[in-house]
Amino acid sequence: MGIALSILALLIGLALLAFEWGYRRRVGNKFELTPGNWKIITDDPTHYVALGNLELINLTERREIMIPELKAEVTLLSKGSLEGITSRVQVVPRHYDMPARPDGYWFAYIVKQKPTHAEVVLDLRGEDLSQLQSAWMRIHYITYGPQGRIPKVRHIVLPLQFPAVEDSKHWRSAANANLLPIRTHLLTHLDHPVEIIKRYVLPHAQPGDVITLGETPVALMQGRFRHPTEIQPGWLARRICYFFLPTSSLATACGMQSLVDIVGPGRVLLAFILGALAKKFLKQPGMFYQLAGEQARLIDDVTGTLPPYDQFVVLGPDNPQQVVDQIQRETGLAAAIVDVNDLKAVKILAASPGVPSTFLEQALVTNPAGNADEQTPLVLIRPV
Repeated sequence: MGIALSILALLIGLALLAFEWGYRRRVGNKFELTPGNWKIITDDPTHYVALGNLELINLTERREIMIPELKAEVTLLSKGSLEGITSRVQVVPRHYDMPARPDGYWFAYIVKQKPTHAEVVLDLRGEDLSQLQSAWMRIHYITYGPQGRIPKVRHIVLPLQFPAVEDSKHWRSAANANLLPIRTHLLTHLDHPVEIIKRYVLPHAQPGDVITLGETPVALMQGRFRHPTEIQPGWLARRICYFFLPTSSLATACGMQSLVDIVGPGRVLLAFILGALAKKFLKQPGMFYQLAGEQARLIDDVTGTLPPYDQFVVLGPDNPQQVVDQIQRETGLAAAIVDVNDLKAVKILAASPGVPSTFLEQALVTNPAGNADEQTPLVLIRPV
């Protein structure tokens, strides 16, 4: 009898483990709110209106996800005072099977396997809007489904100021080249590296030039940034972040968790252990970054870049070689994606064939793009 009860208990335990394993594999409330496509409706010195079309996509298989709430708020960034400037954000449901209410109320809606849409209107008014630089919008929404009621936020940054091509005209001399830092608007998910180069660089370029792009601006155009509220630090990240220098982007739980989410906890733990052993017994610091992968060096934690992205953890760019290849193919310019700082450290993430790394390092060693608010993410290099 005792053996039979033991076997029964074992079978029940195995069944519970199998049930838990199957439950964890199920993805509940998996949902995406896209940053959308945006167009400017009105662009006057005293009145600005932008309209965005956002898509709501249910990614949870065989389950319906409800959106009982969706609302928006905006923060304006400006070179001057915001006194006298008013902002209004309106969200209008654009469901294919149900009209919007005239009072502007967002009614609870079931998103099935067919996506639906929401229209967001940003309306700015004031005596002088010329000092405005960008609008940081937060779209707050609730997903209601198998995992319960989960609040989420979609962050959208819209540029409001666009410099003229002629603003970039101050060439600098380097040991092996002349350099032109090129000013752009605040780059966002609405931009693409090829189009940015066509707009701001080609009017200055000539055959033989090389264009370099900062790694962080490329990542921002790819949408590779996360707000700390969206990051849930695990056991590993919360503990090993204490072992990194305070200046490291991996010295916070959210910064470290961003790396864990990219390469996996196993690789991060192994890199940490082997890196600690190499530093202690072989006197070789920095082994962790080599073992954890390129993203370990490229993550920028909060405060690491321009506002409003200073509130986010920015990852390294995805597939940088593919980006530079596309730039050369569609613009004719050789290109490189680089990570440069004021400590005379130059790292080449990707470069067009035939562009030597030593040439780029010598040209960029003084960091002509700057690390402050110059807003010059592109540097045109002309060999001498």
